[in-house]
Amino acid sequence: MRKEWVKGRAGVVTQLHYARKGKMTEEMAFVAKREKLPPELVQNEVARGRMIIPANVHHTNLEPMAIGIAASCKINANIGNSAVSSGSDEEVRKLKTAVKLGADTVMDLSTGKNIDSIREAILAASPVPIGTVPIYQAIEQVKKPTDLTADDLLGVIEHQARQGVDYVTVHCGILRAFLPMTVKRITGIVSRGGALMAQWMLHHEKENPLYTNFDRLLDICRAHDLSLSLGDSLRPGSLADASDEAQFAELKVLGELTKRAWEKDVQVMIEGPGHVPMDQIAMNMEKERELCHEAPFYVLGPLVTDIAPGYDHITSAIGAALAGWNGASMLCYVTPKEHLGLPDEEDVRQGVIAYKIAAHAADVARHRLGARDRDDSLSRARYAFDWNRQFALSLDPERAREMHDETLPQEGFKTAEFCSMCGPKFCSMHVDQEVREAVARDEAKQAEKNREKLKEMTAGA
Repeated sequence: MRKEWVKGRAGVVTQLHYARKGKMTEEMAFVAKREKLPPELVQNEVARGRMIIPANVHHTNLEPMAIGIAASCKINANIGNSAVSSGSDEEVRKLKTAVKLGADTVMDLSTGKNIDSIREAILAASPVPIGTVPIYQAIEQVKKPTDLTADDLLGVIEHQARQGVDYVTVHCGILRAFLPMTVKRITGIVSRGGALMAQWMLHHEKENPLYTNFDRLLDICRAHDLSLSLGDSLRPGSLADASDEAQFAELKVLGELTKRAWEKDVQVMIEGPGHVPMDQIAMNMEKERELCHEAPFYVLGPLVTDIAPGYDHITSAIGAALAGWNGASMLCYVTPKEHLGLPDEEDVRQGVIAYKIAAHAADVARHRLGARDRDDSLSRARYAFDWNRQFALSLDPERAREMHDETLPQEGFKTAEFCSMCGPKFCSMHVDQEVREAVARDEAKQAEKNREKLKEMTAGA
């Protein structure tokens, strides 16, 4: 789709650059149509930095999408191998499952071997933006994490940009001065990239190399339209650590870096917290808007309780729905395997569906135009016992059909006025239809009586 669009683009090629110049790119027009928004609104939102269109000029099989408060709430699915599990074929299958079920972006978080070939396979197969955490590949290329140099890290980022990666999570906001703030935490630094960066700073007794070389990073982004996801290295990894001084100290730095990125026409979104009690979620969303100048907020969950390993796709989807309602632009899914192991294809499926529910619930709560249309259509199909229509409108049609057919698989039951839970005698909607018919008959009788009475009165007069 984008081969012709990007042909001839040179120099600064970011969507933010073109929007500020008053140019409506094909990507902006495509997003406007997809989101059912006026094209001028999309251009204006991109120009002010409140919306991003992650679309590297080298990822030409991409179907552009937007992340921002004016657009529908998006979800990201994480995939990627580890040093002990998975390869290219399995990761591409995870990608296809995630995209099929509605993931808006996918992050390749591979930390094992063959990272380059896995990423190339994912990019070649992906119609959605692909994100990475470059420090993972940079660490794989050195003997010890402390051997890493700024040139190593920036070299990996430029390499990934040339491959076509659409956005990168970079841990630029964690500074040496913030590390003592984490000592009293229950779970310390839970971000892998953040922990590695902290280890590097303490070993070398130097400031964060991505912070001190931020302008070099921006130059790479400008040349490829690589969007930045400014990582929350000091996000809370437990409820006890939520909303502490370390988290907000870093968030303030991310706000300062956002302005610097905008000055160079680089698109930015801000990563948000991972474990937050429900009563603190709205405050966290407002704090990000205030400190980061309304740049799109991309949150990991957040998980609203710490006691459900194996079910954290549920604990986090609760927080994600609240975050989306209160202004988060994208929700990073959590799978049932979070904290326990590398997700497989079924875990990806469960995580995507949980987060599609959360994002859609947020859109309904924000009264987005047309957000509830599908809900109303499915409800009408349910009331009409149109089972096939109900399946088709479901977020996961295959799973909905499977569950129905476990007990009533015969095709004749696709038009039956009951399911196996209620059976033919106890289906409330079947009974309600009889009640409606009775009410209609009573109203017709009453109307006839009123007409007869009116005739008598008229005749008497």
